[in-house]
Amino acid sequence: MNRRFPVILLYGLLLLWSGSLRAQYVIRDAAEDRWYKNSIIYNLDVHTFKDSDGDGQGDFQGLIQQLDYLKGLGVDALWLAPFQPSPRRDDGYDVADFYGVDSTCGTPGDFAAFMYQAKLRGLRVIMDMVLNHTSDAHPWFKRARQDTASPYHQWYAWTQQRPSNYDKGMAFPGVQREVWSYDSVAKAWYYHRFYRFQPDLNFANPYLRSEAERILAYWLQQGVAGFRLDAVPFMIEVATPGVDQPPQQYEVITGMQRFVQWHNGSAIVLGEANVPPEDNVKYFGENGEGLQMMFNFYVNQYLFYAFATGKPALLVKALQDTKKKPATAQWAYFLRNHDEIDLGRLSTKQRNEVYQAFGPDTSMQLYDRGIRRRLAPMFNNNRPLMEMAYSLLFALPGTPVIRYGEEIGMGDDLRLQERLAVRTPMQWSSALQAGFTTAPKAFRPVISGGDYGYEKVNVAAQQQNPGSLLRVIQELIRLRRQCPEIGLGSWEIQQVAPAVLLMRYTFKGKSVLTLHNFSKMAQQVRLNAAAGDDYLLELTDKDKRQQLQPVNRRYDILLPGYGYKWYRVNAAL
Repeated sequence: MNRRFPVILLYGLLLLWSGSLRAQYVIRDAAEDRWYKNSIIYNLDVHTFKDSDGDGQGDFQGLIQQLDYLKGLGVDALWLAPFQPSPRRDDGYDVADFYGVDSTCGTPGDFAAFMYQAKLRGLRVIMDMVLNHTSDAHPWFKRARQDTASPYHQWYAWTQQRPSNYDKGMAFPGVQREVWSYDSVAKAWYYHRFYRFQPDLNFANPYLRSEAERILAYWLQQGVAGFRLDAVPFMIEVATPGVDQPPQQYEVITGMQRFVQWHNGSAIVLGEANVPPEDNVKYFGENGEGLQMMFNFYVNQYLFYAFATGKPALLVKALQDTKKKPATAQWAYFLRNHDEIDLGRLSTKQRNEVYQAFGPDTSMQLYDRGIRRRLAPMFNNNRPLMEMAYSLLFALPGTPVIRYGEEIGMGDDLRLQERLAVRTPMQWSSALQAGFTTAPKAFRPVISGGDYGYEKVNVAAQQQNPGSLLRVIQELIRLRRQCPEIGLGSWEIQQVAPAVLLMRYTFKGKSVLTLHNFSKMAQQVRLNAAAGDDYLLELTDKDKRQQLQPVNRRYDILLPGYGYKWYRVNAAL
């Protein structure tokens, strides 16, 4: 026997062992080093953000003008609402060309210039990708209805007879009448979860899946960092006449994620999927092979119930119910988004409690399930409550998402239809039309007069006011960045008082505590010091940081009404 063989064998085993360790290290680091796990995302619509050419509509050149503002705010990723060519019957979510830029936003060159300027500032760009449906003006649907033998006909869902459940499963109850509508040209019924001018695409068709990949590849080539995938549960369902709960094709999600990652290893797919906790694994995947991120609609509903009642117990349960996820996955949390606040998973009694607190008039409610108001008017401009809510947003175990205008406390316009109430132009200054446009009139009314009019609520004024909401949110973003434990670490909730939510985050031996009081009354909190905790350093007030020493291994903390505190454990002054 060759004497060198045992040595070679041993060396080989050592290589395999070390390689295994390296693989484990890479996998662990890959989970920790995902940019989206510790970012601040800012959502905006190019049309309502800033107009550069005086035509009354926002555009990419106008957005470029405000990139320094966004960078100064502290965000590092921009999520853009649809900007592709569209008849805009659903505010751009009725896409007529997946490869273009709507002329109201500018040219493809303007988009390229925007991407270049965003990259210079270290701002990533996530774009809305609406693959669940198209506009009925899309060439695909035009061909599909004109020729039933066309391959495009199979890219949509059709039936020759009106289904028995033609009016079940509507996304917009009270506004829609049906989900199967008759087309007089095709002489058949087509499926649409949303408005009838938005026919659903049929992802059971392999050629459509290939086309969807080409669309994703095109925009990845333009430099986007990922996609906010619209209406994921509806996109992956197999529309089946007469079946109220059609089967789901979860492999579509896996295929898209794999394709996006293959083209750009750091790009993400952020899913809009309002599903119960038991279904989360189907969307994230058992081992992270699904969506990298999802909006936590489930927690959001109990969050507003906690705001309305001052009782966070059900919020705690919702957080625990959604805690389990793959190491590489991340939740996205928000206070307000571009749609209504969906309360559909609350009981009727719970929903009515939230309505009574934040949307008592039926004009403030929508789709028999939600509230179509912005945060400031819902909270009646209660600054302590608003500041606590934003502190909590940045302290939740995931990635915070801010809707444009919320950082200055913009209001809503309930005269506008449905969700347009919270989609009014950005208020930049007290100049005419809020500094949004030089045109005599914006394409959509700017909020004027009253407590939320641009004359009082605008960026320029709040930038000059050290005590403004804008300054508070800037400081909270700075604070969040000092605490990577929140986005990357493990967490636990401690029950210290009925109205107080205490969360402890730990990452690489370092810990952060956050406390939030949901009551308008002050709360005295007694907290037992954990093993190894010698003192707490307050982070909330950067000018008066103090070390809190335990007495008999207990901390006594007084939280004012709607108060909040952030502490780092065992940190030096």
